[in-house]
Amino acid sequence: MSKSIFYHAGCPVCVSAEHDIVNLVGASNVDIVHLGSETSKISEAERAGVKSVPALVTPNGNVLHINFGASMEDVKG
Repeated sequence: MSKSIFYHAGCPVCVSAEHDIVNLVGASNVDIVHLGSETSKISEAERAGVKSVPALVTPNGNVLHINFGASMEDVKG
C-alpha cells in the first residue's frame, strides 16, 4: 500500500477528521472510504485492523483510531 486509507462513516466527527487528515497529509496521499456508502469495504477495513471509525491506516499497515465516532458493529448496522 502506497497511500494511507481513511475510513469513516459520515458522522460530523468523521467528516471533521477527514478534512484535518487531508490538510495534514495531502489529498494525493490518502484514499477516503465512506463505509456508509461503500459497505463492501467494511470487511477490508476490519481485516486491516479497524475497530472504530474514523480511522487512518498508514502505508505501513498501522491503524490510527481517531476520536471515537462509531464502532465497526455500529457501522455494520
